[in-house]
This record gives sequence, C-alpha cells and structure tokens, in this order.
Amino acid sequence: MSRRGTAVAAVVVTLLLAWLVLYPIIVVSAEAANGPPWGDFLARRGEWAALWASIWISLASVVLAAGIGIPLAFLFEWFDFPGRKTLGAIIALPVVLPPLVGVIAFLFLYGESGFVARTIQALFGLEQAPWRLQGPLAILLVHAYSMYVYFYLFTRAGLARLDVSMLEAAEALGADRRRTLWRVVVPLLRPSLVGAAMLTFMTALGSFSAPYIFGGGFRVMTTQIVATKLNGDLPLAMVETVVLALVAVVALVILRHTEGDDILVALGKGIAPRPRPIRSVGVRRLTTVAGWGLAVLLLLPHLTLGLVSLVPYGAWTTEILPPVINLDNYRRLFSEPERLRPLLNSLWMATASTAAAVVLALVAGWLVVRRRVVLRRVIEGLLVLPWALPGTVFAIALAIAFSTHAPLELRFVLVGTAVILPLAYLVRGLPLTGRGLLAAFRQLDPSLEEAAASLGAGRARTLLFLLHHAGALH
Repeated sequence: MSRRGTAVAAVVVTLLLAWLVLYPIIVVSAEAANGPPWGDFLARRGEWAALWASIWISLASVVLAAGIGIPLAFLFEWFDFPGRKTLGAIIALPVVLPPLVGVIAFLFLYGESGFVARTIQALFGLEQAPWRLQGPLAILLVHAYSMYVYFYLFTRAGLARLDVSMLEAAEALGADRRRTLWRVVVPLLRPSLVGAAMLTFMTALGSFSAPYIFGGGFRVMTTQIVATKLNGDLPLAMVETVVLALVAVVALVILRHTEGDDILVALGKGIAPRPRPIRSVGVRRLTTVAGWGLAVLLLLPHLTLGLVSLVPYGAWTTEILPPVINLDNYRRLFSEPERLRPLLNSLWMATASTAAAVVLALVAGWLVVRRRVVLRRVIEGLLVLPWALPGTVFAIALAIAFSTHAPLELRFVLVGTAVILPLAYLVRGLPLTGRGLLAAFRQLDPSLEEAAASLGAGRARTLLFLLHHAGALH
C-alpha cells in the first residue's frame, strides 16, 4: 500500500474508533453539562455514599485478590508436588464464569437457602439460616473469589519470565531468601502486579451483578446509575455516569504512575527458575491435600450450577439436596424455540462482535506497528480506553448516544435493534484483542514478512503465518 493509502487508512481507523469508543462518552458528558443535575448530585448524600462505596469496595477487592492470588502463584510456580500442573489449571477456572453466572452460583451455594446454609441449619437444628449473604462483605467475598485469578495469572506469568541467573547472583552476594524476594523478585514482578491491580480495580469498579444481587440496601455507583435511570431521572444518571468515568480514569492514571519509569533490565541466561521439589514427605502430602481441597472449593460453584440445572422447576423446596434430578430442563431448552432463541442470539452476537473486534484490531496493529503512522499513539489510546472505564459507563453512554436520530451528528437509533448489543460487545472486547494483536505484531521479526513475500506468499497468507507464529490466533 502506498504512503498516501496508509495515511488514509490510519485516518479512517482513527475516526471509526473515536466514533465507537470516544463519541458516546463525549455525548453523555455534553448532555450532562447542560442542566441542573450536577447541583442535585453534589447536594445528595446518597450519591457521595455510593461513590465512596465504589472506591473502597474496589480498593478492598484489590487487596483481597492480591492476598489470595499472589501466594497461590508462588506456590504453583516455585514448588513441585503431585498434581501441580492440573491444580494450577483448576485454580484459574473462576475466570471462565461470566460475572452474572458466578454470582448466581454463589447464591445457590452460600446464600440463605443455598447448599451450605441448609446443611448447617439441618446439622445444628437451627430455625433460620445461619447467615445472610448480603451487604458489602458478601460483595467482597464474590469479588475475591472471581478476581484473585488476575493476580494469580499475572504473577505466574511474571515468575515464569524471571531469569534464574539473577537469583543465583543475589545468592552469591550473600542475600538470604527474604532479601532476594524483596530486592530482586518483587521489582521484577512490579509490572505484572500493577497490571493485575489495574485490571482488578477496574473490574470491581464496574461490577454490577454482585452489588445488585447481594448489595441489599448497600449501593455502589453502578447500581445507583441503573436505579436512577429506571426511576426516569436520565439527566442525573448521565451525571453519575460521567463521575464514575472520571473516577476510573483518575484511578488508572494513579495506578499507571505506580509502575514508575525505572525499568529493570536483566541480561542473563534467559532461563526461568525450575520448581523446587518439596523434600519433606509430610509437607509434600499436606501441600497436595491442601491443593486438591482448594481446587474442590473453587470448583463448587461450577458443580452447583451443573446440579441445579438438573433440578426440575418447583421440585426443590426445603430439602438440603434436590429430591429429583433429570434432564427435563435441557429437553425443554432444546425443544422449545422461545427458550433456545436467547442462547442462539448470544452465540451469534458474540461471534459477530469478536470477528469485528479482531478485524479492527488487526488493521490497527498493522498501522501502528508495521507502518508506524503518525496517529499510532491515538489509535493505541482509543483501543485501550474501553478497558479503563466500567462497563456500566459504556452501556449508559451507548444507550444515550444511539437512542436519537440525528445523522448529521452521527447519531442513529440503535437501541431496541439487534445491532446495539454486538456493538457494545465489540467496544468492550477491543482492549483485549487490541493489546493481544499489538503485542503479537511487536514480537515479530520484520525479516519473517520479507521471507514470506520472497517465497510468493500473498498478503493474507503472510499475515496469517505471522500471527500464528506470534501466537496471536490462539
């Protein structure tokens, strides 16, 4: 492609990303600035309480997730014991549960009428459930269960990239294990830990399912925005959306600043430390039993969902375990079109949005890394922006921006059509696909592209080969 064609492509991609990602936020901010809702927001204690609740819940979620995920990462990456690889994969399973599904699983397992509460109630002859899974502690419990995986995966990846020669050098200089950990390992893990903290904080800040189901009278900004919108006060909901977006951006800037500008670069053997075998037979057995016990505990919500799906409607009331188990629910799902339609809709919407996100990220990655266009930093920023803002913010922004027919303002009525949800999924999926493909492009040696071209491969085949070589298609 010529230089002029590349410049035109860069402008088109930038404008398209700006329309998808930035324009809805600008529309909401502009409409929120006109009118009295800002005064209403500042004058109401409930708004400030919800905002503060969102901030401290998110911070506490980071602390709890780090407290669980980091020790697990060290355990499974640095020590060798029976079943380590299998357990290491099982530990990461909570990340595959969608937020709402994970919350429902928690409700069936640990709620007032869940398996655990009913079992304790029956064992001790209690007249009422032993607890109420409600309020901020319940929200933190769900967040800790679902979000520790970020610290676990990021820390394990960071430990796998450590250079064993640096640890050997610290040991040769007389540093004990504790000093080596804090002076060598932690600085090298700093980018991974900050990345996990950012992802956890943003996820917790935008969490809606857990506060909505377990919050009770406890409100955070996500539930506050939805409640305000349902009450018909759309101007105030727009102000709340803008405020939550500002908090998210400020938090992201602060967390990014904690990474620092100093980057520790190590030139060594490039060999990661091998897992250390546990010598003591007793400790080895205890670690194995504790690991499998933890795996079962983490799998309980998944198993609970599977069991509940086999219980016919109305067959399970006050018993500890369901009295009837069969496949009636699955037969109804696949035999009644009105029940199967939501599943099929979810599948085609997810497929369409994923395909669009991959194509858009591919073009953006090619322009940013291969062509290094002038607008490359703008394109990268637009790709990352949806990751920095809570999902509720984008949902409200898209609903407001695309509920009005104003073609000259690039606003169309998409709410209520089959387009709005795939569009929302596309926007939310851009950061993951964009970051992954940009990283893949940067890992590729330009000589590979030249070699493929010299062997007669077309552009499409060359691109597929390069992405497969970088692992971006997995």
